[in-house]
Formats: sequence, C-alpha cells, structure tokens
Amino acid sequence: MRLIPIHFHLILLITFLLCSGCSHTTKPPLNHERLVLGAEQVKRYLPVLKGKRVGLIVNQTSVLYPNTPHSIHVVDALRQHNINVVSVFAPEHGFRGNRGAGETVEDNIDTSTGLPIISLYGQTKAPSQAMLANIDVLVFDIQDVGVRFYTYISTMHYAMAAAAQYNVDFIVLDRPNPNGKFVAGPTLVPEFRSFVGMHPIPILHGLTIGELALMIKGENWIQNADDLNLKVIPVMSYRKSDTYSLPIPPSPNLPNALSVRWYASLCLFEPTHISVGRGTDYPFQMLGHPTLHWPNTPLNRITPSKNPVAAPYPKWENTVLNALFIQDFEILSYPVNGFDLRLLHNTFAQARERNVELITSERFFDQLAGTDTLRKALSSGESIQDIEASWQTELIQYRILRQPYLLYPEK
Repeated sequence: MRLIPIHFHLILLITFLLCSGCSHTTKPPLNHERLVLGAEQVKRYLPVLKGKRVGLIVNQTSVLYPNTPHSIHVVDALRQHNINVVSVFAPEHGFRGNRGAGETVEDNIDTSTGLPIISLYGQTKAPSQAMLANIDVLVFDIQDVGVRFYTYISTMHYAMAAAAQYNVDFIVLDRPNPNGKFVAGPTLVPEFRSFVGMHPIPILHGLTIGELALMIKGENWIQNADDLNLKVIPVMSYRKSDTYSLPIPPSPNLPNALSVRWYASLCLFEPTHISVGRGTDYPFQMLGHPTLHWPNTPLNRITPSKNPVAAPYPKWENTVLNALFIQDFEILSYPVNGFDLRLLHNTFAQARERNVELITSERFFDQLAGTDTLRKALSSGESIQDIEASWQTELIQYRILRQPYLLYPEK
C-alpha cells in the first residue's frame, strides 16, 4: 500500500470542513433502518412535478421497491400520482433494456403506457429544442455502475446541457453506486474525450449519479451550467463502503454482481482480440482467445454464439476459445482497488512474447482508458506498480476536487 503524506489528509480535512456548510442539496440522514432510493421518496419530488409537463430519462432499472411485492416502475408510479408524463427518453440499450451494446435505439411508442419513446442513442445523443419544447422538467432515474465509460452518465451529461440551454428543470433520483468504494485508474485527458468518456474523472470515480450531476454543474463541465436548475434526491441510509448488489441488471451484459465488479477491469479488452464473454453465459466474467491462455489458472473451453439482445455480433462467434473464468481467478486474488491490471498486463506480455496481434483499435482503447499512456506502458512491459504509480497524483487531485459534491460518507 502506498502511504499518502500527512499534509494531504490535512488538505482533505480542511476541504471537508469548508464545504460541509455549503452543500448543493440536503444530505440524507443515516438513522434509517433500510436504504431508501431517491425514486422511493415520492413526497420529496412530487411537489416539484405537480402541474408540470415531465420528461423521464429512464430504463428497465428505474424501479421503486425492486424485488418486493410493491415493485413499480417510476413511469407508472408518477402516472398513478397524476403527474403529466409527456415522453420517455431512452439511453443505450433502450427503455426496456433489450438492445445490444452499441445498437441504435429507435424512436417508438411504448406499448404498455402509450408514451412516445425518444431515443438518446440514435442519430442524436442530446435532446434537441424540439424534443424539449413541451417539457418543463426532466427527471433522470437510471442505475449506474460507477465506471467512466458506462454511457448512461454521458446521456445524463447531454441531457443536463440541453436542460440548461432550453430552460428546463433537471431532477436526479439518486441510486447507490455498486463500485462506490473505489476511486482508481487513469483520469481522462481532454484529447481522448468521447461518448465513452466525457469528464476528467478516473475510470472508477466513486460517485453516485447524483453526486456526478452536482459535479458536472459545479465544475462547469456543461455550457450554461449556472442557469441549470438542478435538484438531487439522495439515497437515505447509504454509505459508499456499503455492498450493493443491483436488483435489476443495468444492461444485457452485466447480469450479476461479478460482472459489475469486474466491468471496469475487463472492458479495456473490448478493443482487442480477446473475448470478454459476449455471446456466452459469462459476459464480463471471462476472457477467451483461440490460442492464448492464462497460466496458473484452470483451462476451460467455450464457444461464443449470437444472441439477438446481448450479443448480436459476438467476437469469435462459433469459435472454440481457451477461457479464463473470473470466478476461478478471484479465488487466487480478489481485486482490491476495483481496477485490476493483472489480466491486462499478463495478456499484453503474452502477446509480445508470442508476437500475437492484440489490439484491434488503438484509438478506442485510448478512449476507454482516457489516455494513451496506459496502452503504451502495457505494450512496453512496464510493471503494474509503475503504471499504477503514474496516476496517483491525479487521483489525489481528483479526490480533492470532488469533495464538495459528496452526499454520502465513505465509511
């Protein structure tokens, strides 16, 4: 473990004390018996929506009281309270979460509610003036996983920018971050900004989506940020150190807690010839390749196949792969800091030794990493310790920068 100088702790303490009295929104009490999602605190946001024309940015995760007999989607809950829901805006994977990664989401009419579905993952990723012409308030309620390149936060960014530009109020119904205890990985450099990384934050940023919304506004990461009327409904009884298993899969290829835990570490294999399990029963729970294998781990065989929702175009379709199952790897050593370089480092080393082409798109790899230094360091064989040390200064600076926007204790 690297020791942080004592003066850094003093800086954090002073920053916390200075900001404790200037919160952007009311911090939740900690004496509740159970965690209460932002969406479940209906009395806190219904008065803001009464008599307004409301647009919802939601998907299949936008559920109150999930996995209970009282489970209800936020669309239905608001309509039961006679809120005028005008339209639903759909992010990547669609309103019902049944579109594959990267697949265009089309405008549609929801058969269950009759509401128009407006795509924010098609020809445009930002709400236009015409889309918001009959809307007074936008409500964002989507479960995030706390990883910079998970695109729901990019959708929120563009929606906040549009709301600020066109004088529309913006409400975030907050949800826990299942990776909330981690701040790790390289911080994004502006030249690598893209839809899979829009903010100068680490790969694992340790923020809930509500905290990130406050930071986007507070740091002026959108135009007209000062004009945006932003309100966050925090989660009650939540600490960042809490273990929070998602009650509903946030996307087709993150079906369980293991995939959510390893998503940040394995997604950087996407722009390589290594399969991360799309088209198998183990998405983001395995690595696979026809010839490479991972030493000191059980050797398995698996064959990816097409799945119309989760894997319309799986890598190495119908090809037998050598596979490393992450569950077996975890038995050897659990990822302590949330962003685990060991598998990337080992695979790059194998590729160098065997002269195997590994990367399929340097640009996409760098966009996911947020920098080109990680790819270059892995390719040249730098040690894991040196690579991780290279981004520690930026992580310290980021922790200080984000302090005024934190709504929840870390322990």
